[in-house]
Amino acid sequence: MRDLNLKATEYFEAVARLGTVTKAAEELAVSPSAVSQQLSGLETQLGVKLFRREKRRLVLTLDGDRLFQTTTQAFGAIRNARSAIAHQRDLRTLTIRVSPSFGVRWLGPRVGAFAAENPDWAIRIDATPDFSSFETETVDLDLRYGLGAWSGLSNSDIMHDLVLPLCSPDYLKMLQAQSPDPAEQLGRARLIDSVKTLFRWDLWLAANRIQLPHVAYPLRFDRSSMSIEMAKQGGGICLESVSLCLGEMERGELVPFFPDFPVLDFSAYWLVCPPRHFSRRIVKRFADWLAAAAEAHDRAARAALTGHGCTFREGAAAELIDRKSWGL
Repeated sequence: MRDLNLKATEYFEAVARLGTVTKAAEELAVSPSAVSQQLSGLETQLGVKLFRREKRRLVLTLDGDRLFQTTTQAFGAIRNARSAIAHQRDLRTLTIRVSPSFGVRWLGPRVGAFAAENPDWAIRIDATPDFSSFETETVDLDLRYGLGAWSGLSNSDIMHDLVLPLCSPDYLKMLQAQSPDPAEQLGRARLIDSVKTLFRWDLWLAANRIQLPHVAYPLRFDRSSMSIEMAKQGGGICLESVSLCLGEMERGELVPFFPDFPVLDFSAYWLVCPPRHFSRRIVKRFADWLAAAAEAHDRAARAALTGHGCTFREGAAAELIDRKSWGL
């Protein structure tokens, strides 16, 4: 006798276990006629009846019961193995939540390198200003923008904000042609307001003891990426972090408005998660990779600013900021 038809055997096991052709067809996602055809072929191959009908229900014959005892154990083991594989595949997913501008402008261009180093892991990134609820959501870690100190969570400082006024070279030339005084230039400039950043224009003006007749924001954005893009296009001066626009500085698309104003330098980007999450090897591996990537970026950002003649005012910015965290 040739080997049993595996599909026919699978269909038989489903009918025997569920009691009807209709239910078996629903589970197998095929038509009832396809199931009946396979059963008929299997009975023909074996030369025996596997079922008898009793009150619109199929009941196993003695031969059918003998075959069912073997096949249900075999297919049960296969189903368990398939479920275990699917569960293991789900476990091999690293889920990261990140603030939108940091995700798009910093993490996005770099995370491919981490993925290439860890090809057996699926990586999911949710770019949202909403912080994770680790007790109710399946999130491994959160890359948060703020001042740290989230209670009950591990808070690792991964990168500083390096904040200063930036604009396009052409826009700066236009302002310099109107006045040599940076305070007067600011009074005539279009100030681009990033409404969700920690350090905004009112704080910056106060920190640098600059008083303008009136402060207006003709351009306001809730994403740093939009403010940076507007400044790059010559739309005004943005008060932003070089941590998010180093590429534009290196290409000469953005320049410091006035290098004599010190760069505000303070911790702003954090890796946050419950301490227990570091027991997952992939979380620890990502944290180590992130720290190395952030350190390399920070060195490059400081070198670019130093090349423009900028100096740094470390830590002072945080003293002027209300102790809140905002989604960038």
